[in-house]
Amino acid sequence: MATFLYRLGRRAFRRRGLVALLWVAILVGAGVAASTAPAPPEDSFSMPGTESQKAFDLLDERFPAASAEGATARVVIRAPDGGKISDSAGKEQVEELVTALGNGPQVASVADPFEADAVSEDGTTAYASVTYKVNAMELTDQARDALTAATDDARGDGFTVETGGDAVMAEQEMGGTAELIGIGVAAIVLLLTFGSLVAAGMPLLSAIIGVGIGISAIGALGSTLELSATTSTLAMMIGLAVAIDYALFIVSRYRAEIAEGRTPEDAAGRAVGTAGSAVVFAGLTVIVALGGLAVVNIPILTKMGLAAAATVGIAVLIALTLTPALLGFAGKKALSRKDRKAPAGQRDASAKPKLGTRWARFVLRRPVTVLLTAVLGLGAVAVPAASMELGLPDEGSSAPETTQRKAYDMLSESFGAGFNGPLMVTIDTRDADDAEAAADTVGKEITGLGEAAAVTPANFNEAGDTAVLTVVPKTGPSEAATESLVKDIRGLSGDIRGETGATMLVTGATAMTIDFSQTLDDALIPYLALVVGLAFLLLMLVFRSILVPLKAALGFLLSVAAALGAVVAVFQWGWFADVLGVDQPGPIMSMMPIFMIGVVFGLAMDYEVFLVTRMREAYVHGSSAAESVTTGFTHGGRVVAAAAVIMISVFSGFIMEDDNMIKMMGFGLAIAVLFDAFVVRMAIVPAVLALLGNRAWWLPKWLDRLLPNVDVEGEKLHKELGDTTEPPEPAREPETAGV
Repeated sequence: MATFLYRLGRRAFRRRGLVALLWVAILVGAGVAASTAPAPPEDSFSMPGTESQKAFDLLDERFPAASAEGATARVVIRAPDGGKISDSAGKEQVEELVTALGNGPQVASVADPFEADAVSEDGTTAYASVTYKVNAMELTDQARDALTAATDDARGDGFTVETGGDAVMAEQEMGGTAELIGIGVAAIVLLLTFGSLVAAGMPLLSAIIGVGIGISAIGALGSTLELSATTSTLAMMIGLAVAIDYALFIVSRYRAEIAEGRTPEDAAGRAVGTAGSAVVFAGLTVIVALGGLAVVNIPILTKMGLAAAATVGIAVLIALTLTPALLGFAGKKALSRKDRKAPAGQRDASAKPKLGTRWARFVLRRPVTVLLTAVLGLGAVAVPAASMELGLPDEGSSAPETTQRKAYDMLSESFGAGFNGPLMVTIDTRDADDAEAAADTVGKEITGLGEAAAVTPANFNEAGDTAVLTVVPKTGPSEAATESLVKDIRGLSGDIRGETGATMLVTGATAMTIDFSQTLDDALIPYLALVVGLAFLLLMLVFRSILVPLKAALGFLLSVAAALGAVVAVFQWGWFADVLGVDQPGPIMSMMPIFMIGVVFGLAMDYEVFLVTRMREAYVHGSSAAESVTTGFTHGGRVVAAAAVIMISVFSGFIMEDDNMIKMMGFGLAIAVLFDAFVVRMAIVPAVLALLGNRAWWLPKWLDRLLPNVDVEGEKLHKELGDTTEPPEPAREPETAGV
């Protein structure tokens, strides 16, 4: 592989004009396609195969007039202190409100509170349900404005009016500020790392072009493949971070080759042949981790993962072709002024040991102390993860000052905590002997459980073959007792089918949240097994070792546990919530942990590959195990640290977004990279390698013969170029450096 990439890098260097023109043409083409494509759809939490999704699909088929996919609004009105909604003034206010709501554009129906039994027992509060003909994404500004105007008019004479539902959710503008912050910090870090504006600009330019192509492609295919705005934002977040890092490593290796006296063209080829090999395998681990999200069988997660994986793939191609082309334009201007003035082959010769070198020597002297400190520290941070509560965001997690949260609280106070999370029980009576009797039986059985605050009478469709009844729990949507109620109701389905022939299914927002969390829980172990297993095989190919990939996987588990602990502390417990702009602490979004695991695993393997590949290269070329650790940090420590700071800054920028999932994901990824890069890879990895010594690079001979040699360390390339030393003896005496 190294030889092929070496030739690719030299070819891109020589034909830099053509390569640059091709990538710019692709960027323009993708941009034009995106600008003419329809708007992307909203996020959809469909879950094929789950009971709640089956019930929803049945309702969509049997109750088409109910606008099951239509946007909804629930307008809550409360009388002034001492007054009643049932008073003449209250009835008049409600009547005017219902009329105004019904006159709004795109409205399908409005349920009058007095006719729908939607008045609280104390008579102070009522609500009107508004159903629209279209979903929230297709709702026009005129329809939203009409809803707002109707509620504003009803607030006169001391009446309190608040509104909840997806029809009033403000559209969130995502993108722009976060990316600019990340790029700005990345520019500063690159300038400090390279000491050259030209060298600092190349990774940024490569990343902008690569991510621009990826995001434009997602925009162009958004309506066709149903890729939402959240999908493109997450792809941008991950793609921008890895694209800068991949180009950074190649530019850094190019500068090192120039410092050793290579010609610019040869240096570009060698940089792509060596660092580029690491880029390929690092990119593959990220792609495997993101693509593996498909095993969860939740469409939104699959689309997010595949879109981000495609963007990472583009970043790899950009790094291998456009980056050497840009180096061709820059030549020796990619070096700092000091290095350009120094004689070839003597740059940095008299410099004192680098910080990475000094740190590696410190760890080699005290590996046990460093290892225990790092492991215990991450373990302490991971403790909150044990109390993590999963859920999907509802209006109870909105900021206290929003109308959605006020409406949620008013309904809870007046109608009970479970009113904001009603269960919808769907009854398919096609095979029942008596449809009405079957529906009555379902209602009586659920009431007999004694766990529901209310069970409404069944409502049949026009065909009379499907009924729906609403169950209001006694507890809130996210409480354990509500989940228990859902399970108990579903437990009745077998007996009901045997007794009446009817099929009962439980759905609704609360049931879907429970099914969503259960689906993710069931998929976690298979997902980890698939991703970690495939990545383990990839790392065995790269490092020709069993213990190094095993160490990499265990280190990842430690860093991701600590990251989840930090997420729980901030977003669930509320620590530093004001500082990070978290309006309302609450349950962690259900899909966040598994998505973060996939992304962090891929990024963790990035640093493992970049840092340890240089150690492997030194070891293969004759260095001792201890010397190879020092060599890896001497040549890669500063660059890996810079790459981590860039990635952290890119992810941290997304904490400023209004979307809770993006905010949570940005924080989780930023803190995970911090832990993984600076604690696991910079401390635990060298400490473990110091303790293992030569045993770290052990591979059974039979397995060595089976595994193809991908030559990531460039041994064949160096031999072909005639600048390699004699290969070391394959068998070495075990050593334990620093012990």
